[in-house]
Amino acid sequence: MSTAANGDAPGGGRGHYGEAVFRPEQAGEGERIDFGALAYDDFSLARLRALGAGPGWRCLDVGAGTGTLARRLLAEAEVADVLAVDRDVRFLAERPVPGLQVLETDITRPDFASAGRYRLVHARFVLMHLPERDRLITALAELVEPGGVLVLSDAVDLTSDRAPGTPYTEVMRAMWQGLRATIGTDVSWVPSYPQLLRAAGLERVAAEIHVPPLVPGSPISRFWADTWERSRAAMLATGLVDGDAVDRAVRYLDSDACAALSAGMLTAWGWKPRPAGH
Repeated sequence: MSTAANGDAPGGGRGHYGEAVFRPEQAGEGERIDFGALAYDDFSLARLRALGAGPGWRCLDVGAGTGTLARRLLAEAEVADVLAVDRDVRFLAERPVPGLQVLETDITRPDFASAGRYRLVHARFVLMHLPERDRLITALAELVEPGGVLVLSDAVDLTSDRAPGTPYTEVMRAMWQGLRATIGTDVSWVPSYPQLLRAAGLERVAAEIHVPPLVPGSPISRFWADTWERSRAAMLATGLVDGDAVDRAVRYLDSDACAALSAGMLTAWGWKPRPAGH
């Protein structure tokens, strides 16, 4: 749930995730990330295990956030080890476990692709915040060992112009626009993941979407309410909403009247070909 990177925002914004918004030193930021993990970790872990993640696998988790998924790969999938990478590793360092290695670095650095080779390379909610996405996908593919798999997950916006108008959809649209202007977040290209993985030389490419239900008090509802609060200034700057609209949306999320679709998580994967004769 973290970017593990810097870089000028592609949508006009010049700030960075973790600096302009979602600062790790802000009280409660680790808890916000964990709410997202509670909403998505079961699904992500099930997919990684279905792809074969298990004993003997060396894994790279990019933008590892608080490390919940990395730790579950070790404890439940029993992989050999996980290198958890983030631009700020304070949350990872707080909870060390055997087999978990931590690296504080920027994945946009040209030398990042020399970080080794892994059976699994995984990045979730990372590339949507970064420029040069095609180059970064190619760089991540280079870190996959032959016969290994690259798995990418990012958000897909389901609040299209044809979605019914609710306090939720109004604020979500303002959030996407505000984050794009502030730090360059852009989810419009996420459905092109399968084609980008193929262009990076990977095979047996496939994808799926998971949409957690918005019910009062659920982790995903609490995640969005906290995310809106932390990006409130960016949303207000769009002129699409005011403070009262954000407050109404938070109350709506926690009410029985809520009838909306959360942003989905698209997960796509592709396999590195083995050399001929292997």
